[in-house]
Amino acid sequence: MAKTRVLIVGGTGYIGKRLVKASLAEGHRTFILRRPEIRLDIDKLQVLLEFKRQGAELVEGSFSDHRSLVEAVKKVDVVICAISGVHFRSHNLLLQLKLVDAIKEAGNVKRFLPSEFGVDPAQMEHALAPGRVTFDEKMIVRKAIYSKIPHTYVSANCFAGYFVRNLSQMETLLPPKHKLSIYGDGNVKVVFMDEEDVATYTIKSIDDPRTLNKTVYLRPLENILSQSELVGKWENLTGRSLDKTCISKEEFLANMEGADFVMQVGLGHFYHIFFEGCLTNFEIGEDGEEASRLYPEVEYTRIHDYLNRYLDI
Repeated sequence: MAKTRVLIVGGTGYIGKRLVKASLAEGHRTFILRRPEIRLDIDKLQVLLEFKRQGAELVEGSFSDHRSLVEAVKKVDVVICAISGVHFRSHNLLLQLKLVDAIKEAGNVKRFLPSEFGVDPAQMEHALAPGRVTFDEKMIVRKAIYSKIPHTYVSANCFAGYFVRNLSQMETLLPPKHKLSIYGDGNVKVVFMDEEDVATYTIKSIDDPRTLNKTVYLRPLENILSQSELVGKWENLTGRSLDKTCISKEEFLANMEGADFVMQVGLGHFYHIFFEGCLTNFEIGEDGEEASRLYPEVEYTRIHDYLNRYLDI
């Protein structure tokens, strides 16, 4: 049986690199869009060359050249976009509208997965400004896709690299050594995912008829934890207790006043996740599927094992 031809846009980025790796591991014919904007970024060039060595194919294309995008997507069955949507990196979500136009013109793509991989934007109509711009822009892209392009959306919730190893503390990526903040009572349930598993589940879904025109939610049971449970796992691993300060929602939101734009976006997203429980406060409906139920063969990383990597650093 012939493997799927997959084009990954943003294949040198944070989640894009993992998607390329997972696609190659599944044996798909994997293409990466090589954009001329790479210019003098030698790190990205080296990533591309290494993937080429592993069997990926590089195809040139640019968001500023419609014809090049059309020709690129004509080569494949599935297009996955992984361009950045976070404000502390680069925020390019609406560039996807150009990719959508190219896919419509090409007319051959069997599945498009836009750059989502976080909170389901369809659940965030009430989101706080300015952070709601992320969800609003994702919904603009969805509107351009809807009923015109076969699609799958992936809601991967909280990346472990940004939310687990730091015990969900803002402005750091390393585990706190002495004290930390607990949001509210610390008991709101959150979903934490190793980024490698996000990529694996995503690639599993690309040619699965059960996920066509649906949202795939990554909610493996053992990775649904409260912040207090997360901290407890770390304390059990280290054998040390941390000094905890509980922050009320009023105190937390007060931090937005006078903060710069990027910090306000981050604070808003943290508020929805850790105070409102936006990742787990709804049931998956008929328009969604849960990844670990679809693919029970995937041995996803448990949070205990993920935390174990960061002992003694």
